[in-house]
Amino acid sequence: MSQWSQVQQLEIKFLEQVDQFYDDNFPMEIRHLLAQWIESQDWEAAANNEAMAMILLQNLIIQVDDQLDRVSQEKNLLLIHNLKRVRKLLQGKYHGNPMHIAVIISNCLREERRILAAASMPVQGPLEKSLQNSVVSERQRNVEHKVSAIKNSAQMTDQDVKYLEDLQEEFDFRYKTIQSLEQNDKNSALIKQEMLALQAMLNTLDYKRKEVLSKIGRVIHEIDMLMSNMLTEELLDWKRRQQIACIGGPLHGGLDQLQNCFTLLAESLFQVRRQLEKLDELLTRLTYDGDPIPVQRPQLLEKVNFLLYNLFRNSFVVERQPCMPTHPQRPMVLKTLIQFTVKLRLLIKLPELNYQIRVKATIDKNVSTVSNRRFVLCGTHVKAMNMDESANGSLSVEFRHLQPKEMKTSAGSKGNEGPHMVTEELHSISFETQVCLYGLTINLETSSLPVVMISNVSQLPNAWASIIWYNLSTNDPQNLSFFNNPPAATLSQLLEVLSWQFSSYVGRGLNSEQLNMLAEKLTGQQVSYNDYQLSWAKFCKEHLPGKSFTFWIWLEAILDLIKKHILPLWIDGYVMGFVSKEKERILLKDKTPGTFLLRFSESNLGGITFTWVDQLENGDVTFHSVEPYNKGRLAALPFADILRDYKVIMADNVPENPLKYLYPDIPKDKAFGKHYSCQPNEVSKPSDGGGKGYVPSVFIPVSKILNDSTEPHSPSDLLPMSPSVYAVLREHLSPTAIETAVS
Repeated sequence: MSQWSQVQQLEIKFLEQVDQFYDDNFPMEIRHLLAQWIESQDWEAAANNEAMAMILLQNLIIQVDDQLDRVSQEKNLLLIHNLKRVRKLLQGKYHGNPMHIAVIISNCLREERRILAAASMPVQGPLEKSLQNSVVSERQRNVEHKVSAIKNSAQMTDQDVKYLEDLQEEFDFRYKTIQSLEQNDKNSALIKQEMLALQAMLNTLDYKRKEVLSKIGRVIHEIDMLMSNMLTEELLDWKRRQQIACIGGPLHGGLDQLQNCFTLLAESLFQVRRQLEKLDELLTRLTYDGDPIPVQRPQLLEKVNFLLYNLFRNSFVVERQPCMPTHPQRPMVLKTLIQFTVKLRLLIKLPELNYQIRVKATIDKNVSTVSNRRFVLCGTHVKAMNMDESANGSLSVEFRHLQPKEMKTSAGSKGNEGPHMVTEELHSISFETQVCLYGLTINLETSSLPVVMISNVSQLPNAWASIIWYNLSTNDPQNLSFFNNPPAATLSQLLEVLSWQFSSYVGRGLNSEQLNMLAEKLTGQQVSYNDYQLSWAKFCKEHLPGKSFTFWIWLEAILDLIKKHILPLWIDGYVMGFVSKEKERILLKDKTPGTFLLRFSESNLGGITFTWVDQLENGDVTFHSVEPYNKGRLAALPFADILRDYKVIMADNVPENPLKYLYPDIPKDKAFGKHYSCQPNEVSKPSDGGGKGYVPSVFIPVSKILNDSTEPHSPSDLLPMSPSVYAVLREHLSPTAIETAVS
């Protein structure tokens, strides 16, 4: 079943998450129509290879053309229209930057895998639960309801101001009419009656002015209360959700809803501001003793301007944190002289601001708070915000060509640029701009979450560990001295984040048994998840007992192994992986001989091994574990083929494959058959195969087990032996002779 078919079978809450990351940059229609073709391409490799990306883009357009021909014959007008639009988008937007579409599709496929993994996990962790509680959802609905009510109140006040203006114009006309009469006419009874009517009208005007000012004051108060409480909390919650998403957690939605709220509030405040300007205009034409306008209007206008300043300042956010396109799953880790991207958004979307706001990017603006190392940003660091580049029309700007460069020290040489750059130093990318609108000038500033600067990709694992620990442990967006005294983390939350590393990077998270093993490895004992506090040093700095590497480096090597060599097997759930030697023997001891399981090596970085159970002639159970396979050996022979072709030579026995059933009782070929690079080789005579007289050869992994050992002795795991040669050996040599030749 294709990945897209699995996605379509998800529950609605997960489908809503999928819907969030498909937009005009990569329309869902194309994902649906070209599902199998898209999944069969290596978009991740193309994201780092422009030539490959250009070929894939051209092939994608060809695929769209084929679909367009098909739907044209079916006369599906709507689909024809959408496909033509998509084709125009692909040719126009990505022709000059084909790697960008590769990055987008790669990210979409990865997020699908993460959501599929999350859907398969039976229990939510504490962090994910905290992000999805009903109180937050209820507050979101309340904010939207209150913003709508405020907008309606401001519009109704507009009608009151219009009525007041009409009433004053009528009063002004009648008053000037009386003033134009001769003195004798003014003493008539009719005129005196008219003067009484004018006095009553003036009283009404005074009442309406007070009423309008009171309504404006209530609207301002409602906006103030909403901004001070619920809207601020909503924005902080979104920023926290963004932090969690950056380290592999659930996607953070809600920014479009926040934009809608911010925009409506800004429109309401500008509307109130115009109402106050209209009252000032009415004041210049008519005033009187006790007039409320000159007393109340300045205070109300000052409050409106204050709220607008705060609203604009809070609306300037980093929509997408700094990230190198070459490492999309490792945001906030930046390598010197390598481009990174970052996206800013102004949540107040007003047409008047399109292309009017220029944003400047800087690094370590407050240098006194950072390390001794100094950086500058190379590339285009000033750009205008606009509504044209974003698929949803938001007012945003994306910097795509920024590069951090370390400045030379006063001695004329670079600071710590080199292999020993400290991965616990935090830096900050800052952004500033100025908004000039309707007579207001507002300076805006915001910053990215702390980033780690590296000079070599070998520093990436430890740098990413720093990013994980920071964003797991604190809500503070700018604590650059965090690692001077890093706090401990709750084990339950850390384990949840570790599971996210697997779900986001390799498409399948960890179950409770796998997490238990990691917990014991971290703590050296069985502990309560909820109570145990783990130190930063234990996680990333102290070596594991008896090992030359830390827990995190061990785990990162396993992630790399899965990603590059056993990804399909991991996604299918056939790699138990995290199980101790003691636990694996408990699991296997009562199983049918030939039952095996796959686990990651605890002593070799990035190694995977398999252990099977066997039964001796006296009925005793014995276990065999093969020497771990690392990425070098797996690059020569796919792991599924190793499991298929693996042979063991025991004394006086012919070589045979001891692996029969994947734990608990799945026939080996049923589990791994679809992952074999080809069907099992039929044994053939030497004369049957090979071009130009050569015998075709394959690698057959072979181990020899001595009588007094339960472990394969230094297995020759990649012994080159062709099927035909193996057949000849079987026909003409004894098992003892074969064993001697192998050894």
